[in-house]
Amino acid sequence: MSAPLRLSAACLSLAIFAGLVSPAHADTYERVLNGTFDSTKSPWWSSSNTPSRVESGRLCADIPAGTADPWDAMIGQNYIPLEAGQPYTLRFTASATRDVAIRTSLQLAEPPHTSTIAERVALTGETRSFEFTGTSSVDTRHAQLSFQTGGATEPYTLCVDDVSLTGGVIPPGGGRDFGSPVRVNQHGYAASGPKRASIVNSSAEPVRWSVRDEGGDVVAKGHTRVRGDDAMSGDHVHIADFSELRERGRGYTLSVGSEVSAPFDILANPYDRLRRDALAYFYHNRSGVPIEAKYVGEDYARPAGHVGVAPNTGDTEVPCLPGSCDYALDVRGGWYDAGDHGKYVVNGALAAWQLMDLYERSMRNGDFEGVRDGLLRIPERRNRVPDVLDEARWEVEFLLRMQVPEGKPLAGMAHHKIHDAAWTPHPMLPHQDPQPRYLHPPSTAATLNLAAAGAQCARIWRFWDRAFAKRCRTAAETAWKAAIKHPDRYAPEKSVGGGPYDDTDVSDEFSWAAAELYATTGKWRYLRFIDSELTKDGFFWKETGGLADLTIVRLPRRFPRWYYHAARERVIAVADEYVHDLRSQGYPNPSMPEDGTYAWGSNSATTTSMVIMATAYDVSHKRVYRDAVLESMDYLLGRNAMNQSFISGYGERSSHNQHHRHWAHQIDPSLPSPPRGAMAGGPNSGLQDPMAQQNLRGCAPATCYIDDIGSWSTNEVAINWNSSLAWVAAFVDSL
Repeated sequence: MSAPLRLSAACLSLAIFAGLVSPAHADTYERVLNGTFDSTKSPWWSSSNTPSRVESGRLCADIPAGTADPWDAMIGQNYIPLEAGQPYTLRFTASATRDVAIRTSLQLAEPPHTSTIAERVALTGETRSFEFTGTSSVDTRHAQLSFQTGGATEPYTLCVDDVSLTGGVIPPGGGRDFGSPVRVNQHGYAASGPKRASIVNSSAEPVRWSVRDEGGDVVAKGHTRVRGDDAMSGDHVHIADFSELRERGRGYTLSVGSEVSAPFDILANPYDRLRRDALAYFYHNRSGVPIEAKYVGEDYARPAGHVGVAPNTGDTEVPCLPGSCDYALDVRGGWYDAGDHGKYVVNGALAAWQLMDLYERSMRNGDFEGVRDGLLRIPERRNRVPDVLDEARWEVEFLLRMQVPEGKPLAGMAHHKIHDAAWTPHPMLPHQDPQPRYLHPPSTAATLNLAAAGAQCARIWRFWDRAFAKRCRTAAETAWKAAIKHPDRYAPEKSVGGGPYDDTDVSDEFSWAAAELYATTGKWRYLRFIDSELTKDGFFWKETGGLADLTIVRLPRRFPRWYYHAARERVIAVADEYVHDLRSQGYPNPSMPEDGTYAWGSNSATTTSMVIMATAYDVSHKRVYRDAVLESMDYLLGRNAMNQSFISGYGERSSHNQHHRHWAHQIDPSLPSPPRGAMAGGPNSGLQDPMAQQNLRGCAPATCYIDDIGSWSTNEVAINWNSSLAWVAAFVDSL
């Protein structure tokens, strides 16, 4: 279970008495973000019937008439942290275009809506100052400050400014507890692999460590190696190496003095279930089909989403954004991309490519478990096709439907994405989504992603379904021609209701698509477009050029020899850099940001680095790359600065509140938490969401993460992140 993010009342009192925490006046710590509205209203929100804007440095909202209850029209801010027993003072200025009475409230955002402040406020055309104080009876990160204006008989405009909420004794970003300073892979180590732990310890000299088995007997002991100060975490770190311990068993612990690690196992094959769970993620997130209890269990079963059944219009006849085209398409199926209900070609193609690449890698390396029919619990099981290909096909079929039909403007291009007209709240199951959905204009990036994934599909599926393979090849070659004709169609930077996935440099997509098309067709005209090179930046949805090298080394006989040797050298050189970075840090993360900040989805940078190191192992058979991949799994599973396993269901302190619309147990107990095998985005120095801004201020880069459903910038899930996790889980399991 994750550690609480604030001290208990008893611990807090003891800390104050001991002088560890200084008692503060109630106005010491500001709890509201952007209360002055100097340029933007974020993170303030307003009800859908209450449009709001920043006007002359104030937040102004148009209040409708005809609503019944105060909460029927509101402006507010979520994720306000409160401490039980502490007083809070609310101050603000406000005016209205007519004499009205509104209600201001500080309360829990979800039932039972426990209130700290609830006051009636009389407003006039004159700007007046207000101040109210209340004492919280709850510890929470989920309080809501709101101005409730429903019940008006006539419309008017409300303006507020200088909103301040002060109180509490724990400073913003403080009070976090990372548990034991002895950090291990909380799931388990491979018996034949490296076994190391990272220990936070201020000593400049080695310290003694010991490993005990489940019965408490010491089975290994030694002295740490002092790694020293770790730049990304701010910790002073020691390393304990117990790789010589190969006795298989469960419930081991590692101790340094009185500090004891989370329990862990040592197994011959610790990742067999993870490879299945990471792939099962995709069936859970299928669109357009019911998710059945016989495959996922009663807790995760749900009706089909977006199939044209009220209240949503569904994806079977989706129009374009008004003014962008004159047709509608059937774009059912595919996977929901992340925590929302959007479906995106650029991300979906990469995720499908990784699952198909997992298949090709497994076939080439004799990992027949990875290509087994019956590996997964999905409807296509036992159809004589590898389950990983069945799952990838679910997404590829959607990608094909996103292609602009023949005879239409921009024929052969791919629509960039489809999603709701506006963001939906949490929780929101797909079949309950009331928002209209639109196709967004075609983009060159999406078109080249379709070309790459389609070409790969054609190459692989000719052994399993020749008709489908032919469809994929036709779509891929048509998309390529359309991209050549329209090389500069870019998605806009901003988007409402879904992510933008904008990209104005598509040279990398041209190179990747050309590599896949050449590998499939053997047509020399594609070779001249393969001009990208794998670098330490790796790959992700916006930078796909490195995938060309991975395709070349995966299929050496399909490319000219000099292409293969050059690509192989680059893969090994980049893998060497990752190994160096992993070894140079206190925690084994092969992805070390050169600018000293962690990016959005940093865990996916870790897993894609692992893909590249694993590929280096495949082409060189050097154990150093294999071991580096195994140690990188340690990082994901708890051997990190937060003592946090970022994979749900794996480890004593595993993430279980990832940002997701229907895995929302944290805010609705009737809904489930994420199933086993869902990887959180991970530390993100940007802190783009209010939950992170409130609770992670001043965080060291490697600790800028919070396991809370409200933190979409650190704790979201995504198909391309889990596809890379599935790939590396299959690799380490095959060892």
